[in-house]
Amino acid sequence: MRKRKPLSMSIQIFVAMILGIIAGMLFGKSIAPIKLLGDIFIRLIQMSIVLLVMGQVIEAVGSLNIKRSGKIIGQSVVIFLISSLAAAVFGIVMAVLFTPGAGASFSGAAKSQYTAGKMPGISQIILDFFPNNVFDAMAKGSIVQTIVFSLVFGLALSLYVHQEKATHLLDTLREINSIVIRMVGLVMKIAPIGVFALLAATTGQMGLTVIKPMIKYLGVYGLATLVFLGLWLIVIGLVTRLPLGALIRRISRMSMMALATTSSAITLPVALKDTKTKLGVKDEIAQIVLSLGMSLNSNGSAMHMAITLVTISQIYNVQYSWGTLAYVAVLATLASLANAVVPGAALVSLTIVVPQMGLPIESIALFAGIDWFVGMLRTILNVDSDVFTSLIVGHWNDALDFPKEAALVEDGV
Repeated sequence: MRKRKPLSMSIQIFVAMILGIIAGMLFGKSIAPIKLLGDIFIRLIQMSIVLLVMGQVIEAVGSLNIKRSGKIIGQSVVIFLISSLAAAVFGIVMAVLFTPGAGASFSGAAKSQYTAGKMPGISQIILDFFPNNVFDAMAKGSIVQTIVFSLVFGLALSLYVHQEKATHLLDTLREINSIVIRMVGLVMKIAPIGVFALLAATTGQMGLTVIKPMIKYLGVYGLATLVFLGLWLIVIGLVTRLPLGALIRRISRMSMMALATTSSAITLPVALKDTKTKLGVKDEIAQIVLSLGMSLNSNGSAMHMAITLVTISQIYNVQYSWGTLAYVAVLATLASLANAVVPGAALVSLTIVVPQMGLPIESIALFAGIDWFVGMLRTILNVDSDVFTSLIVGHWNDALDFPKEAALVEDGV
């Protein structure tokens, strides 16, 4: 008798969400003590966040061979940062316009240090990006300062590795990162229990109002992703003068793969092949840009974190000024650099940014059950933006030869 495959983590979490909502409706406020299990789950994720963020960013930057392909890397990183910041800003604008979190009016509103009227000046905000003591920043869980230190350390590591021809530290770091990711994976095995407990307690306290924001949130997030991809295509058309109809057809296979698998890593081989053969980007450009993009370019992740932070603030009636929203955009952009390939990446990402804005950590459970749908939107934007970046870099370096339709048919591509 053939063994049944275990349910995927996304399905388990989705089922846990449904059961948690049902349990909350059935037992009401009497189920509140079960929240302890959810709080333990969140803390287990949080305990490794600083190590996860530092390790991923340092490894990504430290692995770059800046001397060999400095120009290509430099151009790619600039586009990555601009496009990820633009994605975060666009997500914020969409959330402000359509207010997916409005109307929930949950009690126990967050006491954010960034509520309107309490935001520090722009010079202080910029200064606060830079730690004066990295250990103090780590102890306080200041993710922005931790990432800035990791970027500088990673750059120094890259120069050291390629000047001294010594890779032992980088190899050790890779092993540590693998262990940390495995540790997060172990914690994520109990995610269904944690999500069930948090949603049961929340639903028992709030009632079915917990569901309404999620439906609207997914609609707004989906629309934001679709429109942003359209804006990306317009930029590609203006820069490269490529026919957009043909471009859309030729990225369709990798886009469908991204949607189906919700994994940039699994989609990478298909994206690499189609970028070279269907789009005509030269081998070196495609390999460098798409490989870099796996770690350093996360338009989808930046938009996801930005739009989710604004949604949570609306759910808990936390009012943010435009200056605060600008900080949210920068935070989401920097945090997207640490977008590790771990099970339940959406949950892990939110655990990084939600506490930074003083929002209730338990609010993450509201988004856990729709992780699979969120993953689809994040992944297609992540993958397609990597490919679009390779087209621009290829065009700038005269390494783009967009094949004609007849050539594709003849070669069977």
